[in-house]
Amino acid sequence: MTTTTLTKQEPATAGTDTATAVPHAARIGHVSKSFGRPGAQQQVLDDISIDVAPGEFVCLLGASGCGKSTLLNLVAGLDAPSAGTIETPGGRPALMFQEHALFPWLTAGRNIELALRLRGVPRAERRGEAERLLELVRLKGAHGKRVHELSGGMRQRVAMARALAQDSQLLLMDEPFAALDAITRDVLHDELTRIWSAANDSGSGTGGLSVLFVTHNVREAVRLAQRVVLLSSRPGRVAREWQVDIPQPRRIEDSAVADLSIEITEHLRGEIRRHGQH
Repeated sequence: MTTTTLTKQEPATAGTDTATAVPHAARIGHVSKSFGRPGAQQQVLDDISIDVAPGEFVCLLGASGCGKSTLLNLVAGLDAPSAGTIETPGGRPALMFQEHALFPWLTAGRNIELALRLRGVPRAERRGEAERLLELVRLKGAHGKRVHELSGGMRQRVAMARALAQDSQLLLMDEPFAALDAITRDVLHDELTRIWSAANDSGSGTGGLSVLFVTHNVREAVRLAQRVVLLSSRPGRVAREWQVDIPQPRRIEDSAVADLSIEITEHLRGEIRRHGQH
């Protein structure tokens, strides 16, 4: 198989046609991934090709162990594919984990300021930018709060603000709401949709934001995404895709969301039966 390279291009400069300069936020081309020693390797991903358009919200859906998180780590540059190519023309993606991964010895604001510092934001500007991001995720006034003073939902809001502080055109999210209760998760669905929509509002001046979101929750995928990509298992392959043409804002209990979720769930169950998973 061909040796894989991870390529990144410079972001479009002022006055450049973005659609020409950045035709996609991420391009995953014939990517495969195996783990283990030669002769005793386990193939996790097999020949996956997915393009994420600028400003697009895509959910990767599949049963546990199908390689969703592995694929996300490859796009993030945390590991290298065994074969295939990955391109992120807008630069290094921002990554939000399932756990908040905040530094407990720092305040909410200082956690965000650390990301700003790594991005090269001048020290004099970090406090104001951190407070702006906290307000964006509806945590105004929480700059000085310690991590242990925050609820689970608030911690994930801070983690979201920290990811946005990286000012990336591509946000990778690895089941970020899976550990939250249903009501808090639904609230954060609304917040994420609001932030993503605002970032892609042509009149906002904030630039585009693409999201590649990993979940095993079918309704969550339909609630959030413009496109749902179903991965098979052992190894992970693209089994099927759905365009979600339901207008935003959506509710998880909406009939259209429920109907499409039922259809996708049947295909997911078929993949699970096909590969003998329980």
